[in-house]
Amino acid sequence: SSTSVEQSAADFYDFESVLSDEERKVLLKTRAFMRDEIKPLVNENWAEGTFPREIVTKFRESGLVGLPYEEYSGQRPAPSHLLTGMMAMEMSRVDASVATFFGVHNGLAMYSIHAGGDQEQRDRWLPGMARMDTIGAFALTEPLGGSDVAAGMRTTARREGDTWILDGAKRWIGNATFADHVVVWARDVADDSVKGFVVAQGTPGFEPEKIANKTSLRIVENADITLTGVEVPEADRLKNIGSFRDVAEILRATRAGVAWQALGVMIGAYELALDYTVDRQQFGRPIAGFQLVQDMLVKSLGNITASWGMLVQLARLQDAGVFKDEHSSLAKAYVTARMREVVAWARELFGGNGIVLDYDIGRFFADAEALYSYEGTREMNTLIVGRAITGRSAFV
Repeated sequence: SSTSVEQSAADFYDFESVLSDEERKVLLKTRAFMRDEIKPLVNENWAEGTFPREIVTKFRESGLVGLPYEEYSGQRPAPSHLLTGMMAMEMSRVDASVATFFGVHNGLAMYSIHAGGDQEQRDRWLPGMARMDTIGAFALTEPLGGSDVAAGMRTTARREGDTWILDGAKRWIGNATFADHVVVWARDVADDSVKGFVVAQGTPGFEPEKIANKTSLRIVENADITLTGVEVPEADRLKNIGSFRDVAEILRATRAGVAWQALGVMIGAYELALDYTVDRQQFGRPIAGFQLVQDMLVKSLGNITASWGMLVQLARLQDAGVFKDEHSSLAKAYVTARMREVVAWARELFGGNGIVLDYDIGRFFADAEALYSYEGTREMNTLIVGRAITGRSAFV
């Protein structure tokens, strides 16, 4: 039952105590929701590579959507970055795919409109998105442009009167097969600057196709999008976006969210391994009593605790408004690398059982790879931090 949502076994230093009582209630509500409503749907859909639409209905009824946008969600006050980070962590602790779906809608898409749109645009799109009556997606990455998409964006926007014509292609766009509003980033052929457009699903020339055969985040419906002469009214161009620098502002915030997701994946994997080693008997006793097993569990707990401490302080910098690109980049690079270690140790502790979905851990192991790469690879984030600490850019 949702009354039994005890503290995580991974919270060794009691980081939850940093939250206020009201914030902790929201965290526990998130924990109970993920355990009771989402977890039963996960393995079957992961195996099938399908996104169950009932997840949208469940989120709609959860009261957890749109919280950072208090004027549209009706939930006041807006939560701290610490709470929204821990919510992302809590979702990934159960399933990284569902956390990613939520992060794309509630983070990338809604934040793009909130930060990049004018008041009329915010009022037009965000109320429905805050209720999850409408779903958002965020289309930045391209088939030939991932890390270099800032300089190498090939999708173009051409203005004709009060209409913009978009041509190009996007790849890895989460939610794009069913999202109502897709924020598409394109390069204006007139001034070579990047602009943002909100494209409605079903617009002629906008064709999303689900990417098949993924081995990670299989529940997320990522899409290849082809844009062929897509007409978007000037009214649907995000008015406060003037260059890629404005896009980077959005990514800075969401990159911190991915680091929190990576912490959640670590915690989920560690808890599964801890429970398994206490139950699993070999040589006449639980394997939790063997030194090599304890060594892997303790190394995992160390990675979790170090990452959690880093992210708590990162959230404080965000809440204080003194948060920089290099802060989120260091967290993304460091925490996802530690996550990779933890999921590998956890899977190892399951032996052969670690590669079947029945025990959950194989899903965590596979999903970690996507988090490691998206929202800026470890290498790109390393160069952002390297530039900040040395004053020299090593970007090619």
